[in-house]
This record gives sequence, C-alpha cells and structure tokens, in this order.
Amino acid sequence: MNSMSFMNSKLAVRIKAVCAILCLIACVVTFVMGGIRLFCSAEDYTFLKTDTFYRAAEDEDADHGDETVIPVEFVTADGAYSLTLTFDFDEYTALSGDAKVEGYVYTSGNGEYLTFGSEPTARELRKADRDKNADAYAMLFGAGMALLLVAVSLGVVTVFSRFFTNYEQIWFLSVMVLAAVFSLLFPEESANGVNGLIIMALYLLDTFLNILCELLISKQSKWNFIVSVFVEITEIAICLVLMYRFATMASTLFFWLPCDIISFINWHRHPDKKEEELTVVRTLKGWQEAVIIASIFVWTVGVGYYLTTIDLGSDFFRSRTLEVIVCYLDACVSAVAIVNGVFILLRLREQWIAWFIDAILEGVINILSGQYVLLILKLGYITNSTYGYIKWTKYIKNASQNESELPVKK
Repeated sequence: MNSMSFMNSKLAVRIKAVCAILCLIACVVTFVMGGIRLFCSAEDYTFLKTDTFYRAAEDEDADHGDETVIPVEFVTADGAYSLTLTFDFDEYTALSGDAKVEGYVYTSGNGEYLTFGSEPTARELRKADRDKNADAYAMLFGAGMALLLVAVSLGVVTVFSRFFTNYEQIWFLSVMVLAAVFSLLFPEESANGVNGLIIMALYLLDTFLNILCELLISKQSKWNFIVSVFVEITEIAICLVLMYRFATMASTLFFWLPCDIISFINWHRHPDKKEEELTVVRTLKGWQEAVIIASIFVWTVGVGYYLTTIDLGSDFFRSRTLEVIVCYLDACVSAVAIVNGVFILLRLREQWIAWFIDAILEGVINILSGQYVLLILKLGYITNSTYGYIKWTKYIKNASQNESELPVKK
C-alpha cells in the first residue's frame, strides 16, 4: 500500500464523508437549540425593588494601566444581588473602597434576576435578558462552532483526498480537532464591545485558513496564495475587533495582500518541468541572510517604539507593561512576516526558517494575550515548517543533482 492509498481508499473516504455529515448535522442541531433558547425563552421581568449596593472588592493589586472602561462589581449587604458597573479610568481611580450605589432589581417568574444602575427602559431590559442568555448558552454555541470546524476540515480532506498524502491529511485533521477542543476549554471573553463567540469564530476561521495555506505552501502549490487572501482578510478583522497589533495589520493590508497576487503570478510562471502542479523552489546565500537579520532588528526597534506612543483605547490588555511588550513583539513579527513574504515570492527555502521565528514570537504574544486557542495554530506552523523545510530541501537537492547530470554543452 503506497503513501497515499490508506486515507484515499474507498473505505477511508466513506468514513471521512460520514463523519463530516454527522458533525455538520450535530452542528446544525446545536445552533438551532441555542437559537431557540436564546431568542424564544426570554423571561418577563418585573420591578422588585431598589437596594443599596456596596463595592465588592478594592482590587488594589489589579493593574488597569490605560484601560478606558473598567468593570467594578457591587453587592447588596445581604449578598443576595450583585451589580456590575463600568467606569472610565479617572472615575475608577477616584472610587473609594467603601463606595456604594443605588441599584434597581428586576425579577422573573422563575427566580432569575437582573440589576441595573439606573431605571431601565423596556429595550434595555430585553437586551440585558438576551445578554444573560447568551452567556448561559455560550458553551452551546461554542460547541456548534467547534463541530462546524471539524465538519469543514473533514470535507476538505474528503473532496481533495487524492491531492494530500496520509501524513498531510492526518496532520491537518489533528490540528483542526485540537483547535476545536481548545476553543471549548478556553472560551474567549468579550472585548471592546464584541461578543467572545464572535472573537472565537474569527480565531477558528484564522486557524483553518492558515493551516490549509501552510500545507499548500509545503506542497509547492501556487493555490496557497488564493487561500492566503482570505487569511489576510480574517487577520485584519481580528486586529480591528481587538484594536491591537496595528503593525501586523498594516503589513497585512499594504504588503501581504499585494504580495499574494504577485506571488501567485510568479509561482505560476515557474512550474516544475516534470510535475506541473509543483513550483520550482531554491535557496538563499549567506551574506544575504546577514543583511536581512540586521534589517529586522532596525525595524523592530523603530516601529516598536512608535507603536508604544499610540493610545487607541483598547480594553483587551489589562496592563500597560504588557501592551508595550506586545507592541515590540508585534513590530518584530511584522518585520519577519515581510521578509517571509519576500522569500515566498522568490520561492526561497529560507521562508520556512522565517515561519519558525514567526510562530515562536506569535506564540509568545498569544500567551501574553490569553489567546490559547491560537497556540494550536502556532503548533501547526512549527510542525508544518519542519515538514516543508525537509520537503523543499529534498526537492532542491534532487534538482541540483539532475542539473549536474546533464551533459555539458560544447
């Protein structure tokens, strides 16, 4: 049995197809159940009473840095009701440890309650009920997204099974399943007014597209650049939603998108003579590597410092120190990414080394930012970069041997 026969056998294809259909059905059922509970089970709340709420904790150890919106929890004297209010930074610093506020308590027939800092309108009451239900059923919607990710991944390796080897299919599915599991273990919190489920959906889409793109690059396929266009759009959306990593967003918008189009044309013009689906690749010289490393250092220091001077009011980070560190890391990542893009454009093997560096730096940023589900993407980068480097090295070596064996023209 050859390297591609097992996963591409009729039995394996049928199993993958059935699993994809089952995951898709489970996904639909999960979303429908969540939708019904979210939109059709709204409770009727009636006014119960006003009460005095006292600040629950001083949280003196918390470093809120330059956050523009800071949540503070208050509770009634008997601890029966809690109320969360938000303050701007100046209001928060002026808030005393024994601060108290008057709150409004509303209750439903089944004992649920909602609290407000001022008398709510009917619309505000309805929205608060929806938000509470959304939080309660977040795990259900998260499971639906995870199932959808696995279903689509199975669909890809089923429809294009003959294009991928056993290893490539197993690697791709393993990364996708891990991403789905991590999305359930480490759900995202809301940030900048955007629901955590939407942020997680963007993370999962980014992981799926990036891993597929990386796999196509390792296979020397020009079609990776078409997938990459959707990668760039997704990553720009993530930067805008979270209001962070603007060096990466700028390099994505003004460099990566044009580079993908140019690279597709360049790769299309250099097909392998024996296998047209492959693109001819090559390697870099030593002195060129030294110049590139120096350029990355200068870019990191200059752009990183500039980013630290910008205050865009994001509440994604809980510490100014953390934000500064991420600014410099982001600058370095953007520099490495640009170099990587040039390497890919020129079909150079060293792009895999750039992927290694990029994956490590991105992983550090993800840990500092609490984006644990994206660590699966970085794991995919590192493992596929190893696979791609070996594969490209073997191709370049064989190509060099074939050239040396050609008869010398007289």
